[in-house]
Amino acid sequence: MRTRAELLRPEGLPESLERDTTVVMGILNVTPDSFSDGGRHDDPAAALDHARRMLSEGAAIIDVGGESTRPGAQRVDAEEELRRVLPVVRALAAEDVVVSVDTMRASVAEAVVEAGALILNDVSGGAADERMPGVMASSRTRLGGPPVVIAMHWRGHSDVMNDLTTYQDAPRDVARELGERLDALREAGVENGRLVADPGLGFSKTGEQNWEVLGDWDALRSHGLPVLIGASRKRFLARLGGDVDAATAAVSQLSGRQRAWAVRVHDVASSVTALTVQARYERSER
Repeated sequence: MRTRAELLRPEGLPESLERDTTVVMGILNVTPDSFSDGGRHDDPAAALDHARRMLSEGAAIIDVGGESTRPGAQRVDAEEELRRVLPVVRALAAEDVVVSVDTMRASVAEAVVEAGALILNDVSGGAADERMPGVMASSRTRLGGPPVVIAMHWRGHSDVMNDLTTYQDAPRDVARELGERLDALREAGVENGRLVADPGLGFSKTGEQNWEVLGDWDALRSHGLPVLIGASRKRFLARLGGDVDAATAAVSQLSGRQRAWAVRVHDVASSVTALTVQARYERSER
C-alpha cells in the first residue's frame, strides 16, 4: 500500500492542489478557547484520536491550530502555541498525514515545517509577522520543496476585526486586498504555484457581506489560484437556524460545484458526503 507521503508530488505539493475535485480539510483545534470546539482536543492523545477519525471519514488534510482566531480572542505567546501544536504535528507527520498548520507566527511556521507540516495556513496572509513571508519562501518540507501557503483575506486581529467591516463592494474589495497580500508574498519569494487564496469568510465581514463574497465566484477566482472556502459553523450560517453542520455541508457542495480546491470544516463526514453526491450528480447531468 502506498503511504500518504508517496501520494504527494516529490517537491512536496499535494496532488490535490491540481485536481478538479474539491478535497476536505479537517479542522483540528488544539486550543481551550476556539469558538466551536475549544477544549475538546487540547490534549495530544485526544487530538490525535480526532485527527484519525477525520481521516477515516475522508479528510485529505488535517489543519492544526494552536491559537484561536474567533472574534474577541486574546493571543497566546509563541511558546504556548508551539507547546500545543508540535506534538500533534510530529505524530501526524510520522503517519504520513498531510498536515497544515494554522499560524500567524514565523517562529511557529519554522518549527512546524521542521516537524513535518507541508502546508502553512496564515489567516493574516503573512501580514501579522514581518518575518513570515520570508519563512514561507525559504522553508523546506520533509519532502524537499517549500510548503504550500494558504493566504487569507485579513484586516486585523481578533480583538478588532469586527470593527473593520466597511466595504464599497465586499467581493471586489476583498479580492483586491487579498491580491495585494498575494503580490507581497510573491515578491518575498513564495512561488505562485504554492499559493492558495482564502477569502476569509467570517473575518472582518458582516453576515450579509459573507454571503456576498461567497456568491461572487468571479471575484474568488480572480487571482488565478486554487481557492479554499472556510465557512464551517460560522455565525452567518448559524443565523439560518437548523443544523449548522448541515449548512456547512451545503456550502461545501456549492463550493465543489464551483471547483474550489478545498473546504475547511469541523464535521468531515457530512461535507465528504455532500461532495460525493455533487460529483456523482455531475456525472449524471445531461
